[in-house]
Amino acid sequence: MIRYHINTLLITGLLLVATKVTCFAQAGQRPNVIVIMTDDQGYGELSVHGNPVLKTPQLDKLHGESVRFTDFHAAPMCTPTRSQLMTGIDAVKNGASNVSSGRTLLRKDLKTMADYFRESNYNTGIFGKWHLGDNYPYRPEDRGFEEALWFPSSHISSVPDYWGNDYFDDVYIHNGKREAYKGYCTDVFFDRAMNFMKKSAEDKKPFFVYLPTNTPHQPFYAKPEDVREMEEVIENSEFASLEEDIKTKLIRYLAMIRNVDENVGGLQKFLRKNKLDKNTILIFLTDNGSTFGPEYYNAGMRGKKVQLYEGGHRVPFFIKWPEGRLGTPRDVEGLTQAQDILPTLLDLCKITREKDAAFDGISLAPVLRGKEDVDPERVLWINFSRMPFGDYPSPYARSIIEKSDAAILWKKWRLLNRRELYNLAEDPLQQNNVIKQHPEIVRQMETYLDKFWEGAKDVVNKPQRVIIGAPEENPSLLTSCEWMDVFLDRQLQVARGDNKNSYWLLDVAEAGRYTFELRRWPEETGAALRQSIDSGKSFPIAYAKIFLKGEAGEFMRRKKVGQDDQGCTFTVDLEKGPVALHTWFDDENNNSLSGAYYVYVTRK
Repeated sequence: MIRYHINTLLITGLLLVATKVTCFAQAGQRPNVIVIMTDDQGYGELSVHGNPVLKTPQLDKLHGESVRFTDFHAAPMCTPTRSQLMTGIDAVKNGASNVSSGRTLLRKDLKTMADYFRESNYNTGIFGKWHLGDNYPYRPEDRGFEEALWFPSSHISSVPDYWGNDYFDDVYIHNGKREAYKGYCTDVFFDRAMNFMKKSAEDKKPFFVYLPTNTPHQPFYAKPEDVREMEEVIENSEFASLEEDIKTKLIRYLAMIRNVDENVGGLQKFLRKNKLDKNTILIFLTDNGSTFGPEYYNAGMRGKKVQLYEGGHRVPFFIKWPEGRLGTPRDVEGLTQAQDILPTLLDLCKITREKDAAFDGISLAPVLRGKEDVDPERVLWINFSRMPFGDYPSPYARSIIEKSDAAILWKKWRLLNRRELYNLAEDPLQQNNVIKQHPEIVRQMETYLDKFWEGAKDVVNKPQRVIIGAPEENPSLLTSCEWMDVFLDRQLQVARGDNKNSYWLLDVAEAGRYTFELRRWPEETGAALRQSIDSGKSFPIAYAKIFLKGEAGEFMRRKKVGQDDQGCTFTVDLEKGPVALHTWFDDENNNSLSGAYYVYVTRK
């Protein structure tokens, strides 16, 4: 009896100690964070939101486990949303307000979400689409990400992307170096992200993982098994009679979302298996409205990507954290936006922000914990820099942002460009412009617009500069993606030889001798200046010309090029400081053919 009593006490004591240790570890362990953002998937591209043909069982399951903000808004296109997510600051103030045209560069003086987490001893990783700058100091590895697996610009097969990438077995940038990967792009990004999470857990470090997929963005390359599935579904639906080209693209678009859904399910399974699910904040959203919504199903909204109507910027937003005491899964009403995510995560993870951090978003932590409602009087502003987008015709065709070119959201009212007013409570499809009937409503909403513009006007159209000659990136690759206020972002445009041109705004990091190699094709192709590849157009290039203008003066040179030259190199001594670069390719008769789509810059 005595021995039994002693053993019982010993076991009880050990259990108490173990319980105390476990409780202490749980109490001191900060949550992991995963942010998944898909590209061009609209609010209606989930079966839980009523999609008539697409089944998304894994995203539906996440929806059922999450707090859902039902009136959540992004920008109507990808870069502005991404910049707002990363900084909590509106795109018209953070520098990254367009998908190309020298307007994608996130102001280097702003802290990013990754900076905050890294400074708080989190492991930080990005796996997928960045689209906030391809050169130093704007790359993800410059902006707080320790592990960065990404591709440049807006999509795989953009101008600065590795030539010929097609979503399968592609070459991506891994921590500053190009590396080849086997597999379908979305699978690769999820797999590598999970490897990163597992290693972080083994090292007993919390992690912040940003998983921005490039799918379902065009050029609509999907896995064959997903295409076959969606072909069968569409052919047996009311959409079988769609125009053939639209139907083919829609099938591949939905097939890519099907793959995303499967990967989200695989991620959830991974988290459960590795006992990471309970203390991980998992967020899902999309970056803008649907590409195809108006063609088949738009969840009761008007508009699509790059439009200010509701279908252009209202997106899903789910957040799940089992140990976070967020209450039961539920819908939350009230106007919320991408700028809210950073301040919300800082509060949930108890990360201190600077005293002067002036976010345009608000923390939703009190709302998530049921302590507050979203302010019913909250007003949102939506604006972005707009260009003609190649194959995406748009009614908005300028890069300079003006005050009047905006959507103002208040309650169920939507004021667009100061010319259209809609009441979504009575007119969800925004078909009845009632601006003349409600002058007082318009006046109130314009007052907010004026106030916001007053705080943004000094920086709203100020472009950022790529830095050349820095030890962090030397040589540098400049591409037509950063031509100021000219859109040429696709390898397809390069191949067909679009005759466009503009200049780059640069900042010379160190005085010295620099070489500028002007190319028609990127160096990995090995193609000559006059050559045609991938059934593209050949240019009869006879001369290359360069013009540099900085505070120290101007430099202009012209050179004859040979039949087999792959590039034409100019050498120039540059002083430290800002400089503008302009290039030309001309034929024998001095007719301009285009600018140099690719320029390799090296400080000697």
